[in-house]
Amino acid sequence: MTNAHKLSRGHKQLRALVEFALAEGWHASRTSGGHIKLTKHSYAPIYTSSTASDHRAGLNARAQIKRATREASVSGTEDMEALDG
Repeated sequence: MTNAHKLSRGHKQLRALVEFALAEGWHASRTSGGHIKLTKHSYAPIYTSSTASDHRAGLNARAQIKRATREASVSGTEDMEALDG
């Protein structure tokens, strides 16, 4: 399992984001440029900065995770309706 503290390098806001992403089933890693990359099978990757210079960065990334999950569940429902009809 990915260590949220190690990925966030001690930044409390980033650690909370990584822990949230891991709890939602995402995988977290660092890019060669030092950014955080969040991936999940069949989802587009989400990138966020590795520093807490923008206080909204973590909130924006969390919103992207929620949005991606919501869109996937809606499209999954539509696919099931198409099969039924």
